[in-house]
Amino acid sequence: MKYFLIILFGSVIFLSCSNEQKSKQPSSTSVEQKVVKTTPIVKGGLSIISKLPAQFAAYQEVSIFPKVNGYVKNVLVDIGSKVSAGQLLMTLEAPELEQASASAKAEFEKAKSDYEINKENYNRLFEASQTEGAVSAMDLALDKSKVASSLAMMNAAQANWQQQETMINYLQVHAPFPGVITARNVHPGALVSNSIKDVPMLELKQETHLRLQVDVPENIAANLKKGDSVAFIIPSLDNKEMRGIISRIADNINPQFRSERVELDVINDGTLSSGMYADVTIRTTPTPNVFHVALSAIHGVAEDKYINIRRNDETIKTPITVYKQSSDSVEIKGDFNVTDSIEVN
Repeated sequence: MKYFLIILFGSVIFLSCSNEQKSKQPSSTSVEQKVVKTTPIVKGGLSIISKLPAQFAAYQEVSIFPKVNGYVKNVLVDIGSKVSAGQLLMTLEAPELEQASASAKAEFEKAKSDYEINKENYNRLFEASQTEGAVSAMDLALDKSKVASSLAMMNAAQANWQQQETMINYLQVHAPFPGVITARNVHPGALVSNSIKDVPMLELKQETHLRLQVDVPENIAANLKKGDSVAFIIPSLDNKEMRGIISRIADNINPQFRSERVELDVINDGTLSSGMYADVTIRTTPTPNVFHVALSAIHGVAEDKYINIRRNDETIKTPITVYKQSSDSVEIKGDFNVTDSIEVN
């Protein structure tokens, strides 16, 4: 009897604990409420401000190589020398060219003399032919042929002489445009050859007028045009602020970086140098007749983009066309109302 009471008491305690645990479990009939986050559609496009790295380049630059083989006689400039267009930079010497020119001139003089003698003989023979039977027609024709042949020989000799004179002129190296010498790689006595193109004799750059080159992402470049004024700062000059005018747009997208080369013309005030870096600030104008929405509301990939419109507790999938994009918003067009609410991810 004692053991029976103990077992009965234990069973009562176990049943009461089981009922208490069941009372703490949530009811299976409760319904979870799904919360849908939405964002509004805003009328108007986006004005995007982009800060892009850029680099200055000389407006014109050239590596000067020898046109003929020879020895360096004089170098009249050095690194940092400012030169004007047509200024003599250096002279070369090549005695064999002078000898070739003298020989070509002598050949020209001989050919000229032969032409003049043949022409004189023909003229006298032609006068004699006016007397009937004095000169045969064949002799007159042969002399006329000699005159034409000697004239051709004289012209060829003259062309050869002029060519040799031109080669001699290449011994004097002149600046093709005004600028500054940025590299000098030869000294008097050095042998230079027109067949070696590894190292130039001189480097010339025009730096009074510079190009500021910037690679602009394609979605921003599409809104730029020639003549636009662009602001930039130069970190190496204590963030000096300047402005430039867009003068050239490549009209070609780099397939690797999806960017387009844009160049600004900048007049150098004496503080700039080619190779300097700058930070360009580009503000794009809003696309007309578009709306913009939070970037998190856009679904899909590539050309198949869409938004989910929330109406009367229902979701409506709506295709859209996407334009410019900022860090958190994007311009869109589509079949929707400005009063619609858009689901966000």
